[in-house]
This record gives sequence, C-alpha cells and structure tokens, in this order.
Amino acid sequence: MKTIAAADVGGTHARFALASIDDGRVVHLGEPVTVKTSEFASFQHAWQEFGRRIDQPTPKELSIAFAGPVGGEVLKLTNNPWVIRPALMHERLGVERFVIVNDFAAIAYAVAGLDGSAYRHICGPEADLPTTGVISIVGPGTGLGVASLLKRADGYDVIATEGGHIDFAPLDPLEDKILDHLRANYRRVSVERLVSGRGLLNIYEALGTIEKRPYTLRDEKDLWTAALAGTDTLAAAALDRLCLAFGAAAGDYALAQGAHAVVLAGGLGLRLVDFLPRSGFRDRFIAKGRFERMMDEMPVKVIVHPQPGLFGAAEAFASNHGVIESER
Repeated sequence: MKTIAAADVGGTHARFALASIDDGRVVHLGEPVTVKTSEFASFQHAWQEFGRRIDQPTPKELSIAFAGPVGGEVLKLTNNPWVIRPALMHERLGVERFVIVNDFAAIAYAVAGLDGSAYRHICGPEADLPTTGVISIVGPGTGLGVASLLKRADGYDVIATEGGHIDFAPLDPLEDKILDHLRANYRRVSVERLVSGRGLLNIYEALGTIEKRPYTLRDEKDLWTAALAGTDTLAAAALDRLCLAFGAAAGDYALAQGAHAVVLAGGLGLRLVDFLPRSGFRDRFIAKGRFERMMDEMPVKVIVHPQPGLFGAAEAFASNHGVIESER
C-alpha cells in the first residue's frame, strides 16, 4: 500500500487529500484540504498551502483532476486563470510521478470505483448501475462537465469530453426567447451558459427582461438560495427552466454516447439532489421521440460521495489506465 496526493482543481476551489491505494484501487481517502483558487496566485502556491495544513512532507506521487483539457505543454483551466505545466511538475512541486486527468474524467473513474451507496436515485428504474456498457457522466458546477465510462467484463475505459460546450438547443417558444436574450451577451450560446452556477443567473435575467419584471438578485449565492427556497418567484421560475435544460441535455448526452445509465455530478448536481425528482428534469430527459421508452428505462442517479473528484483522481492513479508521467 502506498500514499499519494490527490488534487481536484476547479474554477472556484482546489481540493487536496492524501489517498491510500493498494492492488489497483483506492482503499482510503483522507480529510480534504479546500482552498479558494482566487486566494492563490498559482497551483504551486495552493500545493504549498496543502503541505502546511497537513504539517508533513507532501507525497512524491500526485494525481490531479483538472477542470479543462489536459493535453499539451500548458494546461489552462476553463474557468480559472491558473495554468499547469507538466514539464515543471518535479521542479515546482517536488513530485516524481504524476497523473493529470480531466475533472469529469476523474468523476468517471470515481464511478468505476465506488459502490451503490455513493448514489441517490433520480429517475428511471431503481436498479444498480450496469456492470457493462456505457455510463454517461454529466454535471453542472462552475461549468458543465461531461464524460463517459465504458465498463467491460475485463475492465473499463474513461473518455473525457468537452460536451458542456455544445450548442444550446431551445425546445419551446420561451427557450427561443431566452436564447435570443443570451445571444446579445454571448457570441455563441453553449449548454453551459444555462446549465451551470452562472447559468441560473443568465436565465433569471433573461426571464426578467422577457417578462418586463424587476430582477434584483445579482449575487449567485443569494439567487440560488432564493430559488431553492422558493422565496423569489422569478428565481424559482429560473431554476425550473435550468432543470428542464439540464434534463434535455443529459438525455442528449446519453443518446449520443450510447449510454445504459446516467450519473449526475458536479457541485450543483449534489445541491439539486432533492429538487430534481420534483422538477421537469425527467420529462425532458425522456422526451426523445421514438426513443422515449428506451430513455425511461435508463437509471439516472446523482453521485453523493462527498469528494468524487478527489476519489476519482486517486482512482485514476491506482488503476494505471493512463500513462503515469515520470520526472522529466
């Protein structure tokens, strides 16, 4: 058994933890250390803060879940100014071996390694996740992450994507108007512009403009609190619309990937775990014309493990599915 460091680097927070791995799997994940990315100039500074907080030397092996594409010499976060240069990992962090995977690929690794207790049922049959076939991983947070997990009898493969950036497709006249409103602010409107933390604010302002109603909630945190509590009718309507768009997009990803099940993740996936079953998510998820019956027979679950990104990063290292980078 060995101890490695796992990191989950997103647009808003970076999380670190020690992880014990043995025989190709994660056997223990330590208490996470969470920092705000806005409070540190670089990943290196956040890594040093992690070392200070655990009050011991940082491990020589590291696995990072990274919120952005992971190919190339310079890795840039999609919603964060930090960059990571793999060639300088040893020099700047003091690590000897490392793995870097896309953040939603890490969630897919977590789905491969976690048992049924890590999920809450949303819609479809209340069955376990399939042991073979494709599982689509979808989740809103700072952005919208998408990945897929292909399970086989002899193992599995994880496919990272940037599916959150596909074009948003309106499905009714009101969504046509929301899209028109957003086009005034964005050259191109992706699904992420609606199905994300910021997406709720975009929809809220669009509805206020369309209905000529005042919209006074400018802070995302306050808006989400009001929407979930139902204390502001416009905020609540915006959340209903977000869930509709989320359901439609999740169903589209499942169709495109040939999925047998869907796992919802991301910070907002967990926050919506009690709300989604009461929303229009399921109706939009299954509304795929001739494939409606097939979609309705697909289990959809939310991952409720407290740190799936960290667990998945450690699982990616343990599984040896990817090439483990060595000192350069």
